[in-house]
Amino acid sequence: MSPDPTDSELVAAVRAGDTEQFEALVRRYQPRLFATARRYARQEREVEDIVQEIFLKTYSKLGTWRGDAPFEHWLMRLAVRTCYDFLRHHQRNREHPLTDLSEKEQDWLERHAAAPLDGNPNATAAQSLVQKVLGQLSPRHRLIITLLELEDRPVKEIAELTGWSVPLVKVAAFRARAEMRKILSRMEVEKFL
Repeated sequence: MSPDPTDSELVAAVRAGDTEQFEALVRRYQPRLFATARRYARQEREVEDIVQEIFLKTYSKLGTWRGDAPFEHWLMRLAVRTCYDFLRHHQRNREHPLTDLSEKEQDWLERHAAAPLDGNPNATAAQSLVQKVLGQLSPRHRLIITLLELEDRPVKEIAELTGWSVPLVKVAAFRARAEMRKILSRMEVEKFL
């Protein structure tokens, strides 16, 4: 095998029984998968669990990669679907109190959720607040908002990643934004002005 093998070469080697070559794929894609998983989970141990699950699924489904598209696209589609599964499972097993947000956090949300964070000295606090609001969305809506708004992916790419049709992605985005507006409308904005 060449000193810097391609994804195709590594996958072929693993399929041929050289399972040690899978470690090279792990090293190559681990940073990107951790970055992706951090958009869907709050705690680092959850992020680690998600990434581990992605790699387990990748290894067990490696035979399904046909090679007609780049391996990275196939892997990221699997990663997004695994993150979505995590969100659905996590959503079923937790409570959703709106009192999760402090008054100060609600104020931050109103002022900074839609505004760009560049140059803002309080960007970290605003990002944290946006994550709390995203945490109140249903798993499907959180996935759509994360892919569409935070990762700035086009609708067609989201459809490919999720396996949904383009119209379904558009409907889900519309409903996700409506759910966010509903959450924001429940906040008592007047007490922060």
